[in-house]
Amino acid sequence: MEECLICKAPLEYLTEDQVMECAVCHKKEPSKTRCVKGHYVCSDCHTRGMDSIFGLCLAETSSDPMAILHRMMALPFCHIHGPEHHVMVGAALLTAYKNAGGEVDLEQALREMDSRGRQVPGGACGFWGACGAGVSAGQFLAIVTRSTPLAVEPWGLSNRMTAQALERIGAVGGPRCCKRDSSLAVLAAVDFVREQLGVEMERTVPVCTYSAQNNQCVGSRCPFQAGRP
Repeated sequence: MEECLICKAPLEYLTEDQVMECAVCHKKEPSKTRCVKGHYVCSDCHTRGMDSIFGLCLAETSSDPMAILHRMMALPFCHIHGPEHHVMVGAALLTAYKNAGGEVDLEQALREMDSRGRQVPGGACGFWGACGAGVSAGQFLAIVTRSTPLAVEPWGLSNRMTAQALERIGAVGGPRCCKRDSSLAVLAAVDFVREQLGVEMERTVPVCTYSAQNNQCVGSRCPFQAGRP
C-alpha cells in the first residue's frame, strides 16, 4: 500500500496550512498534507520525472485518451495518488484530440497543460471542492478552444466541461482515488467533445488494476471495479 513516499506511513490532512519542510529537497512552504510520522513531500518532488509524458504523448498515434492516460500511469514517476494526475488527464486528452483530427499544436499545448495543471495542488478535491482531474479536463477544453477570461463560447464550454467532469466524480463519492477520478474525467471529456466540438475520440472504459495499492478504495462503489458490467 502506497501512502507516504518516504516511509509508507498513512497520510493525514490538516484543516489549516502549516509551514512544512520537504523531506526530499528541504524547501519550506505551507501545506495541509503530511504523513502521520511528520514527513512532507512537495509537489515538485512528488512529480519528479513527469517530463517523460511529453515524449510519450508526442509519439502517440492513438485517439483513445484512456489508453494514453493509463500508459502514463504505468511510468515510474506516477504514484497511486498525487498532483501528477492534474497534468496527465489534460495531456492524455490533448494527445487523443490531436490524433482524432482536432486542431491543436500538440507540443505547445502540452507545455501549457503542464504549466496550468501544476498550479492545482494536491488535495484540491477535498479542500477546494474541485478535484484536480476534473479541473484538468476543463483546462484541456480551454486550451483547445483558446479560451480566455474575455472569451464568450470557449469560456462557457470550458466551465461546462469542468462541471460535467466534477459531476461524475462527485456522484461516486469519496474518499478520493486519483485513478478513478482521472478516468471519470476522461470519459466525461470524450462525451463532451463529441457533442460540443464534433471530434470523435475513442471511448474505452477501463477495469481497475490499482485497488490493492489504495488503502481508501471504495470497492463496489467504483464504476471500474473488476467484474462490474
